Amino acid sequence: MAQHAPPARGARLGRAAGANGLGSTVSGVVLLLPGASRFSPGPLRPLGRALARAGGAEGLVAHTVIHGGDASREEQAGWAADEAVRRYGDVPVCLAGFGAGGLAALRAAGHDAVNSVVSLAPCLGEAVVADSPEPVKQLSGRQVLIVHGTNDAHSDPEASFLLAARAKKANRSTCRFEVHSDGHGLREHQPEVVALAVDFVLGAVCSGRYSRPVTDALAAPPPLGLRMPLASGFGRSLRR
Repeated sequence: MAQHAPPARGARLGRAAGANGLGSTVSGVVLLLPGASRFSPGPLRPLGRALARAGGAEGLVAHTVIHGGDASREEQAGWAADEAVRRYGDVPVCLAGFGAGGLAALRAAGHDAVNSVVSLAPCLGEAVVADSPEPVKQLSGRQVLIVHGTNDAHSDPEASFLLAARAKKANRSTCRFEVHSDGHGLREHQPEVVALAVDFVLGAVCSGRYSRPVTDALAAPPPLGLRMPLASGFGRSLRR
């Protein structure tokens, strides 16, 4: 297991929500990786609450990774995965991040304990199309969900599509949903985004079963499975 000790000691895990609070045995951990600005939290807070409600009975626990010190967000995500293993043992870990945290989740996915990644509006910048594009090898063997608003003026949605296309070649278990007319914070369709992420996490970490839209997106060849529209009202009548 990789160790992320001295450089990431400025990070800490927030209070547990979910199975741990119920005194239950923990069977899976979600690490929530916030964006760079506290003024644009995105959907992570409601996602954490929804995961605690939906997954607590299945042994799921969620922690927000509180950043500090000079270590990169990727290093701190790796440290947080180490800490989850130290606290809970050999359980699957999902990295779920927004913005800069979404990029950190993708980059830190190679950690031995990580089995899945949820990347919401990842801030990819120019690295996707430069001579040295974002690596995708670390995503191999993981379940990967990327969600991006089509009107995101802060983080180019086309960049996440290009990354997803490269990732799909290395890992068939990659899908990407587009939230039409939504911006970087994914505010206009937050309930649908949260429901999609919860469905994906429960499938990847707990049951191995996904809703039909997620199953179809994972199975569809590119570009279909990487430009899946997130339907209005998603989550209201899911059949798992």
